Parts: sequence; structure tokens; C-alpha cells
Amino acid sequence: MVRRPVAWVVAVVLFVEALGIAGLNWFLGVVVDRQDMSLAGLDPDVMSVSSKIGGVVFGAYFALCGLVALLVAVRDRAPAGLGRILLISAAVVHGLLGAFTWGLVGWTAFVFMIAVLGLIVLVLMSYDGQAAPERPADAAPDGGKSGDGSPVGGSPAGGSPVTPPPAPTTP
Repeated sequence: MVRRPVAWVVAVVLFVEALGIAGLNWFLGVVVDRQDMSLAGLDPDVMSVSSKIGGVVFGAYFALCGLVALLVAVRDRAPAGLGRILLISAAVVHGLLGAFTWGLVGWTAFVFMIAVLGLIVLVLMSYDGQAAPERPADAAPDGGKSGDGSPVGGSPAGGSPVTPPPAPTTP
């Protein structure tokens, strides 16, 4: 199957992206600090520290999303609950970043962002059909019914224990 390798690739890409985002914002914070210039009256130290904090927070967010993808790859199960929400939000963030990078950075960054978006969506969508439990190997192939529609090993009048009894009617 393609699910597990895609989940591994998404995990690696998100971890690398987390390090890249954190490192880039840290570098920008150092540059702002060394220039010691004000932007519209803002304190350079505040801009430097906020850039570093933003980089760490955004990097931690991508690392957490990478951890969810790693758990999906290791367990070979669909993400549930908070993990699914994190992967959906990461897909939305990559869509928005792709839109911004098209105009600000160029088409190569756009292609990268959209490729990561596609991989995250593929991880989310490839596990959707797994909710139905598999039937046992000794079960009849047609849902436990014999050729005449009655349950296997039972009489036509005896209903399946899964179906509720008919509703009572008033005379």
C-alpha cells in the first residue's frame, strides 16, 4: 500500500520544515538585533525576540504535526481526534503559505507548499475507508445468509440478532 510510505514522507518533511522555519525565524531575529534599526517606531529588541519566539512556536507546531504523521506511519492507523485536527490545520496552513509564496517568493516555493499540502491530504484521505471492521475468515461471503436469504445455520423465520424486531402495530 501507499499509505505508510506517504505517512513516513510527510513526517520527515514536517520535521525538516519545523527545523527550517525555526532556524529561519531565529536567523531573522539575529539580523534584526544586529542591525539595531527601528521599523515604524518599534523597539528592535522586541522585534528580535518576537521573531525568535514565533519561530520556536511555529517550529514546534510543525514538529507536533510531524509527530502525528510519524505515529500514523508507525501504527498504520488513521489519525484520530486532536491528531486529525492538527493534520487538517497543517494542510490549511500549507495552502495559505502556498498562496503567499506564489506572489512573494516564486513558483518553486509554491510547488513545494502545494506538494506538502497534497501529501498531507493523501495521508488524511487514504485512511478514511478503514472504519469498517474486517469480517472473520469463517464468515459466509454474502453477509452470513444462505442461498434462500435465511441466516446460515438458522431457519428462514429466525431473524438475525443484529436486526431489531419489527415494531408492534396497533389493531
